[in-house]
Amino acid sequence: MALLWRCFANKNFFAVGMLSLFLSFSAHAKDFDKKKITLGGKTLVVEVASTPDQHERGLMFRDKMGPDEGMLFIFKNEETRFFWMKNTLIDLAIGYFDKNGTLIDVQEMVSGKGIPDAELPSYPSAKPAKYALEMNKGWFDKNKVKLGSKLKIQ
Repeated sequence: MALLWRCFANKNFFAVGMLSLFLSFSAHAKDFDKKKITLGGKTLVVEVASTPDQHERGLMFRDKMGPDEGMLFIFKNEETRFFWMKNTLIDLAIGYFDKNGTLIDVQEMVSGKGIPDAELPSYPSAKPAKYALEMNKGWFDKNKVKLGSKLKIQ
């Protein structure tokens, strides 16, 4: 009986731990401030990742985004940026912008779901970038946002 109780207690402990982990990740969306941006004639409200912890977490564990939702990554300096899709459950498009807010590169990124970390592709910016904007897959093409477009952060 004691052995049965220990197994039951361990399963409950595991379940509570997993629930806590899930709730902490689902609450992360609330950790990001939102900003209004203008790009390609569209005005959007996006989540902003501006700290190293926010950069690392990004859009991990999200299973959907609205058609004009996204995340703007703001960095302190301009350099070649590398993004990957660890724990990212949806396909995304990324636009890289230089220090002047000019779109310098757009790439389509494949979900990291089910791919071991060691096998995840990296998506480097074609040129040094200070900003990166992640949107749903195909968003830049669908909205006719071309290289040279200007990002305005309000």
